Amino acid sequence: MAEYVVEFGRDGRRVEPDGRLDAAAFHRNHQPIWAVLARLLDGRSGDVLEAGSGTGQHIVHFAAQRPDLIWWPSDYNDNHLASIAAWRTHAGLSNIRDAQRLDLSDPAWVGAFRAAGGPAQLAAIFCANVIHIAPWAVAEGLFAGAGEVLSPGGLLMLYGPFKRAGKHTAVSNAVFDTSLREGNPEWGVRDITDLDALGARNGLVLRETVEMPANNMILVFARIA
Repeated sequence: MAEYVVEFGRDGRRVEPDGRLDAAAFHRNHQPIWAVLARLLDGRSGDVLEAGSGTGQHIVHFAAQRPDLIWWPSDYNDNHLASIAAWRTHAGLSNIRDAQRLDLSDPAWVGAFRAAGGPAQLAAIFCANVIHIAPWAVAEGLFAGAGEVLSPGGLLMLYGPFKRAGKHTAVSNAVFDTSLREGNPEWGVRDITDLDALGARNGLVLRETVEMPANNMILVFARIA
């Protein structure tokens, strides 16, 4: 079953004195995720935003693999932002920028990002395990912002569980989806068809769907040049 969390640090896992949080999912999925991202980002240069960085562990790992790219972490949760900052300090990598507090449901998030020193354009955006534990407005805001801030041909890469044509890809994902919607009717596993349509409305086209372990996928959207 795909993992999810509302707020890291409340699951009983160790919190370091400097505020670093540890996500169990990171240890399971960072290597297969990076194997895909490494291929997708090969030959690209510039800046990459992680939308919803959680603990900050993923972006630190990615930045270590591609020191030639500038990595921008972000989140909306204050405890997550503190953990991201602590992981950034712990890693000591010069290609990770300050964590940005972004509300993806606000269509003006791109303006806020740029006002805080973010670049005018991004080479890519990576977003893992966010849009199914958030209202649909977050997906709408994410795609709208991606259509504005990505450079022509830039990538929006989504990781998580997804439905195909209204059907779940695994029984465990169906159970997971039910538990999400029971907890919050605005949450739930999103359908690739709906995301494809959302991308089209914002100048993004679905280029690739990558099967991942634990019944997850990576959806790769590209901004139309």
